[in-house]
Amino acid sequence: MHTVFVQKQYARMALVTLLRGLWPGVALSPLAPTRWATIVPDPPLPGPRWVRVQNRLAGICGSDLHLLRVDASLAVSAAALPGTDRIYLGHEVVGVVSEVGPAVTRVAPGSRVIMDFEAANCLSREIEPPCRHCQAGNHLLCENTSVQQGAEAIGGGWGDTFIAHETGVYPLPAALSDEQGLMIEPLAVGVRAVLRRVPGRGERALVVGAGTIGLGALMALRAFAPDCTVAVLARYPHQAALAQRLGADEVWQREDPYVATASLTGARLYQGAFGNRTLLGGFDVIYDCVGSGRSIGDSLRWARAGGAVVLVGAAFRPLHVDLTPVWHQEVDLVGLYGHGSETWRGETCSTYDLTRDLLLAGRLTVDGLITHRFPLREWKRAVRTALDKASGAVKVVLECAPPTA
Repeated sequence: MHTVFVQKQYARMALVTLLRGLWPGVALSPLAPTRWATIVPDPPLPGPRWVRVQNRLAGICGSDLHLLRVDASLAVSAAALPGTDRIYLGHEVVGVVSEVGPAVTRVAPGSRVIMDFEAANCLSREIEPPCRHCQAGNHLLCENTSVQQGAEAIGGGWGDTFIAHETGVYPLPAALSDEQGLMIEPLAVGVRAVLRRVPGRGERALVVGAGTIGLGALMALRAFAPDCTVAVLARYPHQAALAQRLGADEVWQREDPYVATASLTGARLYQGAFGNRTLLGGFDVIYDCVGSGRSIGDSLRWARAGGAVVLVGAAFRPLHVDLTPVWHQEVDLVGLYGHGSETWRGETCSTYDLTRDLLLAGRLTVDGLITHRFPLREWKRAVRTALDKASGAVKVVLECAPPTA
C-alpha cells in the first residue's frame, strides 16, 4: 500500500507552524509530519465486514491542506478528543472494490464506490445500540467516534488503496462517471449547507467564496430555491466566471461587499469610528464557504435582522469574531459538518443519495470544476497547484494508478 498521511508528531507540527511564514514549502519538506509511505506487506482486512478498495481518482480538499500545512491548533474543541496518531489524507475518492470480507453484503469485488466516511462511528465500530446520530444517519456526528473499540480504517484517497468497513463506502450507479462520483462528497457539502436554511420564494441569498464548496452551494440553491436571488462573492476571475455560468444573479469580485449588499437588498450602510461598518437590513441567508474570522464577522453584518448565516467553511484554530449581530440583530449562526441525513419535500434520505440524484438529473454538474490532474507520484506538485488559486485551480485531482517508482 502506498499512502500519504500526517503523523501526530507535535515537535514537527510546531516547527512547521513556526517556519511556515518564512518558508512556504516547509509543509512539504522532510521536516514536516506529512509522509509518503509504502506499507509492506499490504495490511490484511481487519474483520469479516471490511473491504479493500483500489483507488482511481482522489480530490484535494481544503481540509486536507489545513492538516498538511499544520494550519490548526490544539486549542480547538475537536483536539480535546482522543483519536488516532495517524491521519490519512484524501476523503474525496472513487475506486473499485478489490477484496471483501466473508460477511460483506453491501458491495462485491468490482463494485465502483466512493468513501462515505473516514472517521470511525457506531457502524464501523459495530456498536449496538448505535448512538442517536448514527441511528438518524448522521454518522459524522457520532457520539462514539472516539471510543477505542474495533478496527481502524487504513489508507485514504491519496494513495493506491484504502481499507474500510463496508458501511464506510458508497456504491456508485453505472450512469455516473468516475469524475461525477469523485465530486459527490464536495458537492454534498453544498447540498447540506443549503438544506440547513433554504431561502423562501423571493428571498436573497449570498454565497461567500467561489471554490468547489461555494460553487456547489450555488448549484444547490438553484436546485432547491430557483426563485431566490443569489449573489456570489468570488476572489479570482476564473471563480467569478464559473459562478456566472452556473447561474448566479450577481457576482462580486472587485466590488465593496458592504456597498453591494446595500444596493442589492436595500439595506442601510452605517460607518462608525475607526472604519467600523455595519448594515441594517441585508441578505435573508448567507452561506459562508470561507470560514475565516473576517468572513464570519462580515457575513453576520451582511445578514438582515432575523436572517441566518450558515457556516460552511471550516477553521482548525480559534478565531477572533464579532458575534454581536447574533444577539443585537438576532441573526442565526448555523453550522454543518459534511454530509448525513436530509429531509426534503417530506422525504428523508442521505445527502449522498440526494446529491447522486441531482447529478443524474443534471441539476448539479462537475463541468469546469476539475481543473488540474496529476499522477499520484506527483502529489506534492498537485498540492502546490491547489494552494495557488491564481493558477486557475478549483478542484485538483490525483490519478491513483500504482506508482512506477
